[in-house]
Amino acid sequence: MTTTPTTAVDLFASALHIHPDGTVLATGRRMTGGDPGAWQVATFHVETDADVHADHWEMHPAAEEAVCCLTGGVRVHFRPAAPGDAEETVRLTAGRAVIVPRGRWHRLELDTPSDLMSITLRTGTRLERRGDTRLERRTGSH
Repeated sequence: MTTTPTTAVDLFASALHIHPDGTVLATGRRMTGGDPGAWQVATFHVETDADVHADHWEMHPAAEEAVCCLTGGVRVHFRPAAPGDAEETVRLTAGRAVIVPRGRWHRLELDTPSDLMSITLRTGTRLERRGDTRLERRTGSH
C-alpha cells in the first residue's frame, strides 16, 4: 500500500488536483487543460484586473465552477446567453461564492485586492479575448 506524504502545500503556488479514484495531488495551476477527470482547486492572491484575466471570457464545458472570494471583493460577469440578453454581474465579498454554470462564458473584475479560490474541471476550458467582434455579434455582448 502506498501512502501520500504528509507535507504542507502552499495553495498560492500550487493547485490541488482531485481525481475520481480519490487521489489528491499538489501540482502546477493550469488555466486550460488539466488532468483528465481531475477537479482543480486553485487559490490566487490577485492585485489587479490583469491578474484575473478581466480582458478575457472563460468557459468550462466539462463542469460547473465555484468561484469563491476568500478576502476582498470581485465581480463575476456573465456573457449574455442569447442575442439581445443583457450581461449579468454577481458581486462577491469575503466569504461569498458563485456557481458558474457549465458552458457559461464569464470573466472577473476586482473591486479590491483579493484572495480567490476556483474549483472546477479544467478539461476543455476555453479563453476568448473580449472585443472579438465575431463573438460579440453572435452573443450580443459589448
